[in-house]
Amino acid sequence: MSEFRSVPIVQFSPLFDRIGREWMLISASDGKRTNSMTASWGCFGVLWGKQVAVCFIRPQRYTFDITERADRLSLAFFDKDYHSALAHMGSHSGRDGDKYLATGLHMIEDENGTPFPAEARMVLLCRQMYAGRLQKESFLDPSVISTYYPADDYHQMYVCEIENVLIRENNA
Repeated sequence: MSEFRSVPIVQFSPLFDRIGREWMLISASDGKRTNSMTASWGCFGVLWGKQVAVCFIRPQRYTFDITERADRLSLAFFDKDYHSALAHMGSHSGRDGDKYLATGLHMIEDENGTPFPAEARMVLLCRQMYAGRLQKESFLDPSVISTYYPADDYHQMYVCEIENVLIRENNA
């Protein structure tokens, strides 16, 4: 072990901070409705020969029904100035009002109809490849269930191919 030294995980990959501390906004459209929600859980990697993002949505979220009817979604990251807007997007439902109007965010679409916020500093435009519900019997650590799923409302997991990455010009 003398040839190795331990480093903080966030030093290894700043994506951990981007998702866990800075949050991301998941946006989807089913052709009739568009909605976004804040997320602080997610993963990036390589699967099935593709660069992928994995995001998680609880079934009671308004975004869930829209995402289930969509074949694409976006994951957007913002400057720190937008933290209060992301907090609002995560704590209010699109069923109850216009979250974009309330936060001042503006949705635009790419050529495939994938919505994303115009104010984001970085956007991943993704095509859904796999969706599946987390299963209680598959958890190896029971503390995850007691901590995050006391109501048995397990997230739907979406594995998405990252088709395009957009970076705001003034952040490049």
